[in-house]
Amino acid sequence: MTYKVSKSDQEWREQLSSQEYAVLRQAGTERAWTGELLDEKRTGVYRCRACDAELFRSETKFDSHCGWPSFYSPLAGDSVELIEDRSLGMVRTEVRCANCGSHLGHVFNDAPQTPTGDRFCMNSVSLTFEEA
Repeated sequence: MTYKVSKSDQEWREQLSSQEYAVLRQAGTERAWTGELLDEKRTGVYRCRACDAELFRSETKFDSHCGWPSFYSPLAGDSVELIEDRSLGMVRTEVRCANCGSHLGHVFNDAPQTPTGDRFCMNSVSLTFEEA
């Protein structure tokens, strides 16, 4: 897929820290319960750390007790893209930034307590937070 923000591998490596690069560009995962945005409670917007695109609003964030920031809906229908992920011997749905293609996390349909039933389980290192 062609993205609005497109950079060479070298440009991404220069822009991102080693942990950010491992998660955003190589689909890694940060350790559970370690992310700086896990306990963020302020009102605001969550953006892609790689390209600054708006992805999630604080109103959709909830405590899923999984160890990563979780949201029940992305900001707009086209802010993220969903891709089948068959890595690690299972089938999951990967969530990527629709603006730059960076890996954000995965979405699961295991949150019946939310309006959508979805749990967008995101890596903190993939996001930045802007207070309203």
